[in-house]
Amino acid sequence: PTSSLENLLHALQEFWQMKQSRGADLKNGALVVYEMVPSNSPPYVCYVTLPGGSCFGSFQFCPTKAEARRSAAKIALMNSVFNEHPSRRITDEFIEKSVSEALASFNGNREEADNPNTGIGAFRFMLESNKGKSMLEFQELMTVFQLLHWNGSLKAMRERQCSRQEVLAHYSHRALDDDIRQQMALDWVSREQSVPGALSRELASTERELDEARLAGKELRFHKEKKDILMLALDLLGTSPVPTTTLLLSLSLLTLCFEGSLPYYSERSENLVYYF
Repeated sequence: PTSSLENLLHALQEFWQMKQSRGADLKNGALVVYEMVPSNSPPYVCYVTLPGGSCFGSFQFCPTKAEARRSAAKIALMNSVFNEHPSRRITDEFIEKSVSEALASFNGNREEADNPNTGIGAFRFMLESNKGKSMLEFQELMTVFQLLHWNGSLKAMRERQCSRQEVLAHYSHRALDDDIRQQMALDWVSREQSVPGALSRELASTERELDEARLAGKELRFHKEKKDILMLALDLLGTSPVPTTTLLLSLSLLTLCFEGSLPYYSERSENLVYYF
């Protein structure tokens, strides 16, 4: 029913306006943005982007566009509310547990965790720098590092001997913006020139990952940003002169990948995935 849809959309928007009124740092305001995937027949798909940048999508078979918006709003509202729970905050206990798990996974030692020149030490630094923030807030910050790893920029800067500290200092406080997206798209244009078909293969893989994550009710920004960057690269190939050199970002080695948050009813705990 239309009234049910309007109530759900209103509740989600009101939630974020309430957060802003209570002092939440929402640099781009409290507006919740909906995006329908163009289609002339069901199933219809809708994405919703929250003020902080987190993205969710319709996670059910939706026979109408209204139902797709309702499904997206529903999962976004559940995650927004659940994200306020104290267990979703980065605390000293959470940091110690996460660092210990990272050390165990990579057979590291405690000295590594205390050294910011190591991957695990840099990871600890990122967690401590974001103490008090929620999981969604931390995830929004980590998305840029996920994209830089995916795009190959971190590997390129490792070869240029750029330090982790330089990357952290520069990008920990920089939002993902159109300049970063444009430069990544140009990198993919260059790859397509070197290896014809690379772009279409990556796009097909990304669309599969996006659909799987959406239907599982996961946070989608990393997958959605990848798709948008690849689509931008296709546009550049069709309308712009092909660059003769790859434009690499001034980034470095650290890669911190954060698995998307699950719906509030999931019994699984959140997992941080690290690529060092």
